[in-house]
Amino acid sequence: MAPSDRSRGPRSVPVPTGWAALVIVLPALAFAIIRPTDWWVVALVLGAIVLLAVGDFFAAPHPRGIEVVREFPASLTLGERGELGWLVQNRAGRAVRVSVADALWPSLQASRRFSEFALAADRQHRFGATIEPLRRGRFPFGAVTIRTLGPLRMVRRQQTRTVSGSLAVLPAYPSRDAMLTRMRIPLETGIRSVRTRGTGTDFDQLREYRPGDDIRRVDWAATARQPKAIVREYRAERNQHVVALLDNGRVMAGTVGGAPRVEHAMDAVLGLTQVATRIGDNIGLLTFDNQVRGIVPASNGKAQFGRVTEAMYLLDTQYDESAYRTAFTTAAARFRRRSLFVVFTDLVESIVVDSLLPALPTLTRTHLVLIAAVRDPDVSDWASATRHDGVDESFRSAAAVASLNSRERAIAKLSATGAIVVDSRPGDLATDVVDRYLELKARGRL
Repeated sequence: MAPSDRSRGPRSVPVPTGWAALVIVLPALAFAIIRPTDWWVVALVLGAIVLLAVGDFFAAPHPRGIEVVREFPASLTLGERGELGWLVQNRAGRAVRVSVADALWPSLQASRRFSEFALAADRQHRFGATIEPLRRGRFPFGAVTIRTLGPLRMVRRQQTRTVSGSLAVLPAYPSRDAMLTRMRIPLETGIRSVRTRGTGTDFDQLREYRPGDDIRRVDWAATARQPKAIVREYRAERNQHVVALLDNGRVMAGTVGGAPRVEHAMDAVLGLTQVATRIGDNIGLLTFDNQVRGIVPASNGKAQFGRVTEAMYLLDTQYDESAYRTAFTTAAARFRRRSLFVVFTDLVESIVVDSLLPALPTLTRTHLVLIAAVRDPDVSDWASATRHDGVDESFRSAAAVASLNSRERAIAKLSATGAIVVDSRPGDLATDVVDRYLELKARGRL
C-alpha cells in the first residue's frame, strides 16, 4: 500500500471539458448565422466565456485535497491474477467530482486504470482492477493523475503526482504440484525412476536378509551373532551439493510451448531447489549469459527458495553468445566441493561444439554434470509428418529432420564427455531433471 505524495509535483493545470467546447461552439454558430457588424459583441461574448472558464477553474477544489492510496500485493507469479486497488479520500472540505487515472505498465494487463466519481467531504471511495502480468520483473509504480471538476463543468483542475511502490513479478512455477508429490514420498522408497531401496551411501540400519538383497550388503559380524543373515541398509546421503547453472543467453530466448526456453529452465530450477532443500541437500545457483550475472551460495535452509527466486526474476535475456568457459570457471572456483552441476541451456550443435564442449572439462574433471534442455515438440511433429500438402511442407519436414539429427549429434557428443543429458518436452523439464537427480542420489553417484 502506497500513499500519494501531495507535497511534491507540479501545480494544477486547467483541462477544458466538453461543456467548455459546447459553450464556445454555440455562440460561434450563432455569429456565423447572424453575422454581426459590431465585433465588440463577439469580443464581449468570448471574454465572458473566458472569464467563466477561469472562474470555474479556481472554483474547483484543488487536487492536493484528494489523497490517493494504491493497494497491491508485494509480488505475483508470472501468469497469476492479482488485485490492484485505489483508495481515494477527500480532504478538500467540500464535495467534489473527481477522476483518477493511474499510469500502469501495459504488460500488467490491468482491467482498468481510470475512474470518475462524486465524493462528499471527508469521505472515501475505493475502486479496483485485476492484473495478470505478461512478463516477469520489477514494475515500479509512479504517476497518478487527479482531476477535480468545477461547478460549471467547463474546466477541470489537473495534477499529476507520484504514488510510489513496485510490484515484483516472479518466474512461473507450473511444476509446483508435481514437486509437492515427490516430496511426500520418501526418497528411499523410490520415485518413478528410483526403483531400489538401500542403494545410498549413508548407513541407516541393520535388518534381516531378504531374497534379492545384494550379498555384498551382508554384515558378517552381526550375522555371526544371530541365527539368521543380517544385512546393512543404507539411505541416500544428505547434505550433498547441487548447483544450477542457468544460461540466459541468446539460445534461451526462443519460444517453445508458448514460453521462452529460459522460463522452462527457471521452472526446473525452482523445482530442483524445492526438492533438494526438502531432502537436506545444499543447492546453489549461478546465472550467466555473456558474463556471470549472479551467484546464490549453496544452502539447504528454508529461505533458499526465496533467494533463488530473487536471483532469477530480474534477469533480462541478452542476445549474445553465452560465455560457458567464464561461467564454468567461476562456478568451479566458487563451488569447490564435489557437486552435481545442472546446466540449463539449449542443444544447438554448432554452439555445443564451438563453446560448450571446450568449456565442459572444467566441471567434469571433479564434478558430475547434467545438461538440461527443452526441445520443441513442433519440430518433432513436422519431422514425423507422413503427408505433405505442397512444397513448403516438404521443405519444412526435411528441415525438421535435419534439426533433430543435429540435436542428437550434440547429445551424443556431450554424453561422450561423461555428461548426463536430459532433453525434455515443454512442461516435463522440471520433473525429468528432479527424477534424474533423485536417481543419481539413490545410486550413490553424488
